[in-house]
Amino acid sequence: MEIVWSAHSGHIGGDLSCLNVLTALYHHYLNISSVDDPFRDRFVLSKGHCVESLYSVFESRGFLSRETLDTLGKYGSPLGGHPLRDVPGVEVNSGALGHGLSVGVGMALAGARDGASYKTVVLMGDGEQAEGSISEAAMAASHFKLGRLIAIIDRNMLQISGRTEDIMHIENLREIWMSMGWEVREMDGDDMASIISILDATDFSDNRPHLIISHSTKGKGVSYMENDAKWHHGIPSEEQYRRARTEIEDRIKRMEG
Repeated sequence: MEIVWSAHSGHIGGDLSCLNVLTALYHHYLNISSVDDPFRDRFVLSKGHCVESLYSVFESRGFLSRETLDTLGKYGSPLGGHPLRDVPGVEVNSGALGHGLSVGVGMALAGARDGASYKTVVLMGDGEQAEGSISEAAMAASHFKLGRLIAIIDRNMLQISGRTEDIMHIENLREIWMSMGWEVREMDGDDMASIISILDATDFSDNRPHLIISHSTKGKGVSYMENDAKWHHGIPSEEQYRRARTEIEDRIKRMEG
């Protein structure tokens, strides 16, 4: 919230819907002791417009300094509005929707052919599912038996122009992906316990790639933003920013108490 407010740009609604998943990945699930470790797990943020949440998690892991994080949106900042490989920890430039899974398939295929044990995780948006390149990548992943590839869909039900079901309905996601040879599971993307449980239960003993549908809330944790499409890339006024901070700080105090 702070960096979006300071930069006066960003995609706060989607940032908040996927922040729990990113936190679980980088603080619990992904094996990334160093961004330069050749044996590290790979992560691709296909919904690259939500890079502010990724930067925040990078800062919490020590990949980025707070001073660098605060430059977002400022002249000369090394941080872009979408992921850039110049930023430590970013595996690939992303943000052109529909491309991330294809890149992840390539990473996973390279690992499989090298006999490497790293996992490849790709986080996509639900509005992004209308891109035909995703289906092509999904079929390729199944064909090449990429069992160490995990794709996650941030299923917050909203995209830039409204509800996903009004724009391009995808209520049968499970059936679609299963028909392409993927193992499919679902989780509550707003609940950390659910996220951890589903991630930890991933079974790599067979050769099927894995899809996780993460049911989440756009603008999660800020009352006036939740389930409102205008916060896809809305920027809060000063009064709205302060209200959001108060809500978040009060919730932190309750959790700590």
